[in-house]
Amino acid sequence: MKYTQLGRTGLKVSRLVLGTMNFGPQTDEAASHSIMDAAQGAGVNFFDTANVYGFGADKGRTEEIVGSWFAKGGGRRDKTVLGTKVYANMGVEGDKVWPNHDKLSALNIRRSVEASLKRLGTDYIDIYQFHHVDRDTPWDEIWQAIDVLVQQGKILYAGSSNHAGWHIARANEAAARRGSLGLVSEQCLYNLAERRAEMEVIPAARGYGLGVIPWSPLHGGLLGGALRKEREGGAGRSAVGRSADALANSTIRAQIESYENLLDKHGLEPGEVALAWLLTRPGVTGPIVGPRTTDQLASALRAVELSLPDELLASLDEIFPGPGPSPEAFAW
Repeated sequence: MKYTQLGRTGLKVSRLVLGTMNFGPQTDEAASHSIMDAAQGAGVNFFDTANVYGFGADKGRTEEIVGSWFAKGGGRRDKTVLGTKVYANMGVEGDKVWPNHDKLSALNIRRSVEASLKRLGTDYIDIYQFHHVDRDTPWDEIWQAIDVLVQQGKILYAGSSNHAGWHIARANEAAARRGSLGLVSEQCLYNLAERRAEMEVIPAARGYGLGVIPWSPLHGGLLGGALRKEREGGAGRSAVGRSADALANSTIRAQIESYENLLDKHGLEPGEVALAWLLTRPGVTGPIVGPRTTDQLASALRAVELSLPDELLASLDEIFPGPGPSPEAFAW
């Protein structure tokens, strides 16, 4: 495994991030433990989760599965850089949303971190991440709550997810005024097929020293050999959701066909190339991979060792052109 600094911090993290969103909803506890053991055995030290994972009536279940894995001992917790998230309401679906039980008020941050610590069976969280922008809570209040948690030793760093570039700027300018460290990472939707983050989010993250952690690096399976699986009659994520909607568009379908044909000529696997491409991008710490099986994890691990020649990178840019730099992309 290869490692890098997380943004401007001294924290060293693996170039792949183990995403746990499938733990519980699609992967049972025993299989989830096996995946985490395999990931840590391969050197992956950065695990990502969220308080809401498990979803529906099982919100929080994923954190519990990670916590039961930590409880096995063997240095599992000490070897893990753990990130979880706060924002969503944790009540049962359909129930009335009680005031102050969601978003980023100081009250909900305090309540949520205590609940996550209990589910995770740990006394600290390495990176506590804001799962979405809270347009109603001022950053001074958010940072006041975070500063208290840092002083208490319950969290070490704060990160963002799904924030625009100007949100990152406002957050870190507010933190600087307080003498606080501010955001150290940003999780955003970023992959070959979805490159809008290159225009504002990634430049802002790099400018303020945030590590970029792309989620959905295969764009819901679209970049993981979706057309090949379709021809072979395979089921899975490529048949539903974001990938299915995209393949219904003739232009996108033609892009994916060109992509898969290109990689067939090079004898490369689409999913591994999609991950390896992200590892070449400036500012990217590492993509989040969410394996449902140990075989899927093994494929993701191979991407770390994959070197993409300049000729192939140029061809990928031709198939999936980025938006270009800001403001030139829309101003000139």
